[in-house]
Formats: sequence, C-alpha cells, structure tokens
Amino acid sequence: MAKELAYVLINPYTIRKSRTGGVINRLLSWGRLNLVAARMLAPSRKLVEECAEAVLSRPMKNEKEKRLFEEIRNYLFTNCLPRKNGFPPRVMLLLFEGEDAIEEVKRVVGHITKVSVGETIRGTYGDYVEEDGKIQYFEPAVFIGTDKEEIKRELRIWAHYSEQDGGLLKGIIPYPQGIKLERTLVLIKPDSFQELSSKIGNIIDRFSQTGLFIIGARVVQIGIEQAEQFYEPIKARLAEKMKNKLVKEIRSSLEKSLDFDLPPGIEEKIAEELKIPKAEHEFIKIIKFITGRDPEAATEEERRKEGSEKCLALVYEGDNAIQKIRKVLGETNPEDAAPGTVRKDFGLDVIKNGAHASDSVASAEREMRIVQIEKDDIDRIVKRYY
Repeated sequence: MAKELAYVLINPYTIRKSRTGGVINRLLSWGRLNLVAARMLAPSRKLVEECAEAVLSRPMKNEKEKRLFEEIRNYLFTNCLPRKNGFPPRVMLLLFEGEDAIEEVKRVVGHITKVSVGETIRGTYGDYVEEDGKIQYFEPAVFIGTDKEEIKRELRIWAHYSEQDGGLLKGIIPYPQGIKLERTLVLIKPDSFQELSSKIGNIIDRFSQTGLFIIGARVVQIGIEQAEQFYEPIKARLAEKMKNKLVKEIRSSLEKSLDFDLPPGIEEKIAEELKIPKAEHEFIKIIKFITGRDPEAATEEERRKEGSEKCLALVYEGDNAIQKIRKVLGETNPEDAAPGTVRKDFGLDVIKNGAHASDSVASAEREMRIVQIEKDDIDRIVKRYY
C-alpha cells in the first residue's frame, strides 16, 4: 500500500485550554502514525474564508450533514478569526504520513458528532450537543480530512497560506504591562519518536504547567553540522564535567584492580589527563544520538545532510519563560532532577533525558536560528504529494 498524507488541525480552544499535549499523546501512542511536520499558524481572513468554502464544497448526503457543515463554517469564522481585542487565535497544523494514515487519524480522532467519552480525541476533548434537531453546542477539538480528495483540496489551501500566516507567531498574545517577556526553545529528543509512545504529549503537558504559550513548532531532523553548532557551547564545559566524573570512576576502578593503597590525589592527576578525550567521546555520543549519524564515519556530504532521527522543536513565549521552562525540565542528569520534572520522569541518562531547553534569551535566539524554526515544511511536503 502506498503512503498517504493526513492532517490534524488543533483548534484554538484546544490550544488555549492547554490540551495540545493530550491530543498529540493520543495521535502518537494510539495510532500507527508518522509525524512529518508541525507548524503554528494565526489564520488570516482569506485563509478562513477559503477553508470555509472548502467545507461547504464537500458532498452532502442529507439535510443533517448540510446543517453540520454550516456549523463548521460558522465555527471557523467565530473561532479562527482575530478576536475583538485584535489578536488572532493560534492553531497547530500536524501532517502525518504512512500507509492508511487517513483511516488511522479518523480512528484516533473519532467522529465529529458521535462523541463517546474517552474513547477518542473528540470523546475526551470535544463536545457536540443537539436538541430537537438543532445544534446547541459544538466544539470539535480538532479538524481533519476524511478522504483523499478532501485532504488534497484542504491541504493545498493550508500550504498556500502556511508561509504568510505561520511560523514564529510574534505579537499575537495580549500580555499585561510590566512582565519580563521571553521566548525559549524546547527540543523534544529522538528517543520519544522511536516507538509508539505517549512521551511527547506527556512532556508537552508537563510544560503547559508553566502557563506559557506555544508560538512556534517544527519537526526537525538535525544534521551533523547543525548538531555540532547547536551543542558547541556545552563542548567547553564538558571537559570539567567529565573530570569530576572521572575522578570517582578512576579511584573506584584502581582500588578494585590494584593490591596497594593509592597515593592521595592521584585520581585528580589522571582525570586531568583524560578529561579532554573523555569530553570528545561524550560529545560524539551526543551528536550521534541527536542525528542518528556517526560523525566520525560521515563524509563531508553526509555531514551536511539532515539527520535520520526526528526531534520536535517548540517555542514557548511568556513572562520569565527561560526560568519557568528550565524549572519544569529539571537537572541534566535525571538522577539529580527533582521529582515531577520532565527529566526525572521521562529521562534515562544525561543524553536520553527527554528534552533540551535554552538557558538564556541569547541561547534561545541562536538555537532557533540553527533549527530554522520558521522554515515552512507544510508547503514543501504538500507540493511533493500533490
């Protein structure tokens, strides 16, 4: 069976209520779905009008479907256009690829009107109330396409506007005066993508506790050159970290293998000699993990290519964002992290520790440039298919 493209549009209300992680959790742990792109958008009036027109052009089997499609159209104009304060709502567009991807998305998301509690995304996060043949309340949580032609038509619309309406959404959140407004990058690491897992969604859920706003999203496959540039600042610090680790390991190892007492301070001298090669070895392990490629064996051409592993890059914005995210993230080593932090609950070791987060405003800006957070993958992928 050939691969096909499917999409999930996370609606403004779902995002505003911090349910984004829960939706992604279901999609990646309940369905055999390969996430290939993610993008935040603040829909323009033209985009909403074309989406509404596409909805009304769907084949209608009966009068009930006609009423439903009218309700969807009204929902788009009511919820996806700028509010009275002038600020546009945020949506997140996710693209999935794979065999039978359309049916998988439909199965996990559920029917737009047949809401059954907890069994689907809409069963958990959506609502549909009808009385006497009239729709009293309608919140679908997410929008999807239900067949290939419908998805083709609708994704072409989103792709057409994804550059101008999407990317890093600046100036769209109404903040009170006097706050310390910051943006920070979170990189959810490759081990969360390597099997059916709720990890990514749970990590996003944990960061939602900060009260910050997601204003950027992108699925990235970081190449070797990119990764070396991204992690360059930690390379210098690694040597001293490795020295402290080596001191403990050297004394323990030598005491077990030698039949005499070690001279005081000998482990510090040995660790000083070994800290640079040990740091270089650890740095290579980090690059290999994040890219899926061996930097020592790669050719120059392979070093410039994108990696084989995926990460989800998210940009959070709000008051004191750097400190808030890092507090929830926890210490680099999961063993040292506080209970309830991302790294304590989802990390395995200092490399597979769940996620990375910027440690300063300058670092966030530098890291966002490296991962090209504003790059439009939606248009590229849609054009490849259609």
